[in-house]
Amino acid sequence: MALEQIMEKETSAVQGWVVKNKWLRRILTFLVVFGPGLIVMEADNDAGAVSTYTQAGAQYGTHLLWLLLVLLPVTYFVQEMVVRLGIATGQGHAAMIYKRFGRWWGHFSMFDLQLVNFLTLVTEFAAIALVSSHMGLPPVIGVPVAALALSFLVLSGSYRRWERMVVFLCLLDLAWVFLALWFSPSLLSVAHDTFEPGLPMHGVTSSLVFLVIAIVGTTIAPWQLFFQQSCIADKRLRYADLKASRTDTFVGACLTITIAGCMMLVGNALRRHGISFSDPAQMANDLGHIVGQGVRWMILLLMINASMLGTTAISLSSAWAFGEVLGFSHSLNLSPKKALGFYIAYFVCVSAAAAIVLIPQAPLQLIILGVQVLAGVMLPSAIIFLQLLLNDKEMLGERFVNKRWNNIVNWSIISVMIVLSLVLAAQVIVPTLF
Repeated sequence: MALEQIMEKETSAVQGWVVKNKWLRRILTFLVVFGPGLIVMEADNDAGAVSTYTQAGAQYGTHLLWLLLVLLPVTYFVQEMVVRLGIATGQGHAAMIYKRFGRWWGHFSMFDLQLVNFLTLVTEFAAIALVSSHMGLPPVIGVPVAALALSFLVLSGSYRRWERMVVFLCLLDLAWVFLALWFSPSLLSVAHDTFEPGLPMHGVTSSLVFLVIAIVGTTIAPWQLFFQQSCIADKRLRYADLKASRTDTFVGACLTITIAGCMMLVGNALRRHGISFSDPAQMANDLGHIVGQGVRWMILLLMINASMLGTTAISLSSAWAFGEVLGFSHSLNLSPKKALGFYIAYFVCVSAAAAIVLIPQAPLQLIILGVQVLAGVMLPSAIIFLQLLLNDKEMLGERFVNKRWNNIVNWSIISVMIVLSLVLAAQVIVPTLF
């Protein structure tokens, strides 16, 4: 039964009236479907993204805002493929790779995903440890508290309850808009650098190229492909929900790019005051000395929020993938008793990453570099798997399979992402290469 019909019946039974207005019914349908697209996009504005975007603003001001506008369609088109595949099959991404390409490729994609996901989780908790120390709370307390909060977040026994809580965390990121308006230069300058591509004063340098590649790499992460498709499967979205799911993904892409631009503008405040950038937590301290401690606390709390969003999404993408490939129950709609393996996988990911951060003299910088390299190596293969799946007419049918223009756009995006990802990986491994 179409989602609109279900909503209409439920509304009639509960409220005693039926929504006959076409536009109001569409809005209500969208609100029911809304969630996976926003979460997968905004969760990618994690601790690493905060650092990348604020550094870009601190080093180059508003000169790279145009790059974010260029990346908006890239973020949408890649995740739109995930939406179509998830709705057409009703299964997660790991399950489809395993089913379509066989056991060997299924285990290959699973191993890569789990490795890069786990190392990324370590960087998220490293950011939480950094922020907690700046807030006067010892990391040995702050990190376990965050891990417990992330564990309780998934224990509601309902996907929709989890989704509502995480959407709320996503909307908290709108505080970056307030900060950007507080610190930003004139709106004319922002509009000019957003819609007219240009280069910083010193032109193309190795540091600029590296930062541009890092920004591009931040927009799409391998876990996003697995996460959103599993979300769609767990939420049980079907054919009638395709249009609303696409809108959800587009809204999420627009919000994420907007928030990223606002992070750049906050970083630009350091540049305008002649303060060098070291990390976002120190940026919060420096700006707090200029405009007050309220702003300092807001930035620190937004960093924790970014890490929490990234951690819960990445951990769930790992847990869902384990369940899909190994064949045990894997749904947020099931209690821990009915999906024990799924919840154990989630808790192990969270607790193990938190524990590594608390090890004295743990090689966190090496792990951070390793994440960049592994993500650069894995992303091309993950997107190619996705593109091949979307061209399987026998599996998807004419309605959901890629059209010719889809393939032209998507292969162009994939080609650029492959080159940039490999260049980034090579630059991290051999810093003097370029």
